[in-house]
Amino acid sequence: MTHVAGTILLVEDDQSLSQLLAEELEMDGYTLRRAATVNEARQQLREQRPALIVSDLRLPDGDGMQVLAFQQAEHPGIPFIVITAFGTVDQAVEALKAGADDFLTKPLSTDHLRLKIKRLLAQADINRQLAEIQASQHGDDNLGLVGGSAAMARLRTEIRQVARSQAAVLIHGESGTGKELVARAVHQQSDRAGQSFLAVNCAGIPPDLMESEFFGHEAGAFTGARQARKGLFAEASGGTLLLDEIGEMPLALQAKLLRVLQEGSIKPVGSDHEESVDVRILAATHVDLMKAVEQGEFREDLYYRLETLSLAVPPLRERGEDVELLAMHFLNEACRRHSRGFIKLSEVSLRVIGDYPFPGNVRELSSAIERAVTFCEGDTIQPEHLPERIRKRQSGASQPIPAPGGTNLSEWPTLDALQQDYVRRIMAAVGGNKRRAAQILGVNRRTLYRWLDAETGQSDA
Repeated sequence: MTHVAGTILLVEDDQSLSQLLAEELEMDGYTLRRAATVNEARQQLREQRPALIVSDLRLPDGDGMQVLAFQQAEHPGIPFIVITAFGTVDQAVEALKAGADDFLTKPLSTDHLRLKIKRLLAQADINRQLAEIQASQHGDDNLGLVGGSAAMARLRTEIRQVARSQAAVLIHGESGTGKELVARAVHQQSDRAGQSFLAVNCAGIPPDLMESEFFGHEAGAFTGARQARKGLFAEASGGTLLLDEIGEMPLALQAKLLRVLQEGSIKPVGSDHEESVDVRILAATHVDLMKAVEQGEFREDLYYRLETLSLAVPPLRERGEDVELLAMHFLNEACRRHSRGFIKLSEVSLRVIGDYPFPGNVRELSSAIERAVTFCEGDTIQPEHLPERIRKRQSGASQPIPAPGGTNLSEWPTLDALQQDYVRRIMAAVGGNKRRAAQILGVNRRTLYRWLDAETGQSDA
């Protein structure tokens, strides 16, 4: 049995309708295989696995539910659309519970059907990519980082490059972008992978305890120090130590960290002797350290020592095509943690998620999906299960658009017209660069494409 991408199996006994739909879908570039009965559909599925199935509900030798049952048993995961001229709510519910992805009634709108097929195939592609990522989760291909965007591909390449060095690495990016995951990937790709990896948040340690936490102390070094204690640098010796939020480290301790990087030795609190340590330092921050240097809050010499090897973790708004993939990943993880069965994201929910800029980045998306799984009592996440800020797309205050002159309100443009005009201006300003336009607009490229398609469709009408 072969699997041909872009092949649609159409199960319809009405020959005129079957021919019409075949011609329409072939114009979109799909390859059509047709069947008129349940038995013919089963035979087609034995010979070839299509990318999607469209099946009538009433067939001469049975019904589309039998085709659906055969598909679910033999080839689960293929998108399935049921069409019928005698549809009822009960039938639709039954079909969706049995595994169908949509239920359409005749007379069919071919444009509507084409749109459904396009979206379902796009979702199937996301599921396929997610399955590939999960299959290679412990391999070297994706480094444990979910995402297939160009930005993530560049980051993976840079991770492999810096992992070969023993020098310190500065990992910078906005809050919630996954800097610790990047640090772990660097460790796993290095020759220290079999040794310990320790992560410490500098913002979570009181300044007066930080030196002891990092370098350890001797017995009696200070009140309460009843016995000697190893610090994080000694514990991580031979491996890797991540200093998260390094911008929160006091200046006095920054000087001592610089000495560790230069000399490879530490001095525990209360000790007169230095101890050698073999530890690779990774530092992470969401603040602009160069600006902190200018303000006297971060040592310039330490900054340049760390900045020699640096990794920039892209914000989620620059990873447009990764948003849905990450949403599916977090959905599967949340379902596993909560011992939930199969839950899917509705098309509307995916559009809502795709339209939101996620200022909190990957962490915010993960939290939103966790909430949705918690409040979803059925098997499909709807927009109402998502946080209100995402539903309302509250992406921050925007500059007010001046109202057009005149008092005749009927002459004022609609919101859609204003949006179209603004998108056109942005596209012209960036020379048609859709990636850059999407970044400026604060949306992912999928949303921008949809807006541009809608504008083209209206201009052609």
